[in-house]
Amino acid sequence: MDDCPKDICAVTDSSTEGVPASQPPLDPNGTTQRSPEELVARAIAPVKREFLRPPPSSRTTQNSPASDTNVKQPQANVVQEKKSKRQLKRERRQEQNSPLNLCPEIAKTGDVNACSYKDKCRFSHDIEAFMAQKPADLEGDCPFIKADAPCPYGLACRFAGTHKDNAPIATSNLLKKSSEVNGLSKDVQKLLWKNKMRFTKADAVVKSLGLAGPNWKVKKLVDKEEDEVGLDGSHAADETNCKKVVDDSVDCSECPSTFPAAVNAEEACETDELRPLKKAKLVVDEKCSDEGEEPDRSPKICNLKDATVLEKYNEKKSAETELADDVHAEPDKSLKIHPREKMLIDFREKLYLAPLTTVGNLPFRRVCKTLGADVTCGEMAMCTNLLQGQASEWALLRRHSSEDLFGVQICGAYADTVARTVELIEKECTVDFIDINMGCPIDIVVDKGAGSFLLTKPLRMKGIIQAASGTVDKPITVKVRTGYFGGKNRIDSLIADIGSWGATAVTIHGRSRQQRYSKLADWDYIYQCARKAPSTLQVLGNGDIFSYLDWNNRKTDSPELSTCMIARGALIKPWLFTEIKEQRHWDISSQERLNILKEYVRFGLEHWGSDKKGVETTRHFVLEWLSYACRYIPVGLLDVIPQRLNWRPPSYYGRDDLETLMASDSAADWIRISEMLLGKVPDGFTFAPKHKSNAYDLAENG
Repeated sequence: MDDCPKDICAVTDSSTEGVPASQPPLDPNGTTQRSPEELVARAIAPVKREFLRPPPSSRTTQNSPASDTNVKQPQANVVQEKKSKRQLKRERRQEQNSPLNLCPEIAKTGDVNACSYKDKCRFSHDIEAFMAQKPADLEGDCPFIKADAPCPYGLACRFAGTHKDNAPIATSNLLKKSSEVNGLSKDVQKLLWKNKMRFTKADAVVKSLGLAGPNWKVKKLVDKEEDEVGLDGSHAADETNCKKVVDDSVDCSECPSTFPAAVNAEEACETDELRPLKKAKLVVDEKCSDEGEEPDRSPKICNLKDATVLEKYNEKKSAETELADDVHAEPDKSLKIHPREKMLIDFREKLYLAPLTTVGNLPFRRVCKTLGADVTCGEMAMCTNLLQGQASEWALLRRHSSEDLFGVQICGAYADTVARTVELIEKECTVDFIDINMGCPIDIVVDKGAGSFLLTKPLRMKGIIQAASGTVDKPITVKVRTGYFGGKNRIDSLIADIGSWGATAVTIHGRSRQQRYSKLADWDYIYQCARKAPSTLQVLGNGDIFSYLDWNNRKTDSPELSTCMIARGALIKPWLFTEIKEQRHWDISSQERLNILKEYVRFGLEHWGSDKKGVETTRHFVLEWLSYACRYIPVGLLDVIPQRLNWRPPSYYGRDDLETLMASDSAADWIRISEMLLGKVPDGFTFAPKHKSNAYDLAENG
């Protein structure tokens, strides 16, 4: 690295002597040397010449899968066949039969007799075989022991060697219980699976707004008959369950509105790859009917366990049900909540970490909180999946105790779906606000009529916001883009209405759906919308905030803005929050960046677990984050500061080997960094980023 400046000088001298003056010299990248101003005009990062290096001749970039650096990838571009459900099920059974799949109860206690299922347990009970095949422990201490809590993974922990012999046995994840909330209880999940959850308040609000749909009265009649009489045929139960799904339970875009004559509703629902609702056990046998339960209280269910779940939940929500009945009687007086009675959040001058898909998980938000973020928001969750009780979707709503001002973001296409979701969240979760995403550009979301597709349907936007704000007392915020098509902005014409519909704040991303993340955000248009907004509606700007100067300029140019939301800038350098609060450019060292990654790994092991599965899950998300973090260019290497978010970084040397490694856009180098944190990757390990940014992909964006 010390010889690099001499080589550059030699190239410069020879080029000026033997080449005509009209031809400029070449830099180590093999391109014409340009001034920093010319590079900035071309959106290329102006790295100092002494740090530039030729790009590697062959490398595994973030657009192709990679494994360990010693393993060749002869068929990196070959698309692997998608495994069938039968293949996946067979692999799961083989994994369950493996000695490495030790019973969790036995792993916690080390006692073979601890499992209550005995021989019927689907996990292995062979401790000796497990210990013989278990990988070597990782370096470092168990994150649970460091937090003065018993490790819930026991023998399965990859840091088991650091456990104390006399440590108390963890009957559950005590650390998670004390620090994380918004988990999905089994009782609620079963009710959602069986489509037995009642949304009386949401249904009343939707009905009062005239958004119930043509089948509303038919559906209410079916529900009433089901409660009073019960169903005595599996075929009838199937038809009713699917009818509920189509009519009110999930996003209507998930299932076709009409079905061909040869295809029934149940088959149509299953073709969209939705989680099939479990059949409600409503067949009444003689023993159940002799007990004399009142038919109008709850559905007759043979399974006593299910009946107990319903009874507990109904008792818990009885007061709310009575209140909702009153709402049915007097919709005009009690449904409309006066804006002054709404709970409000003051976003002014607060540093707001945007909801970020995949990477914006709970451990990452904890890292950002330690670095100065004030407001955090969970990853976008689909309303349909939440209403179906999908545990993976509910995990996106989890909140850590350090997140003192926290919201969740949901996405839905229709008013009834969103209204039911916000009612469910208010009942089961602890949140400060609920954000509705109306700007997501992802095709799979837009094709279902949600996200930025709603920008083309202002009446549907109105219904969703009114239904959500009328159902819950929590503040409802909205996130939008400038418009759907480039050059056809429309939020300025809706900004006043959004406040009157019931939203307390709106975040405007200064790009259209068609732009995705290409080109620069249109802040002039955001300022225009902020000036048109009513005083009761807080306006937040979003797009390309990457330094404290960006933050200051946006706030100075438009005092009407309450604050700015920080998204991709936090992914690339999460210490941006510190820079804004301390008003400085932080020339952070590679070791300080590695320490931030170590902190993230510790938070990840606490969240996902310290066993083999938890370690590999943490590794996966570390690699996802590194696919963004590699775009950071240290302050000391730039001719022009601060770095802009749209700059393409050239290939360069860092000030030390670790900084050079962190600057690599090769997935193989990201794996090397993960091995520094979490040990050697398993055999056959591969990685390709799930969340690829297309900010530089001109072909896709036109």
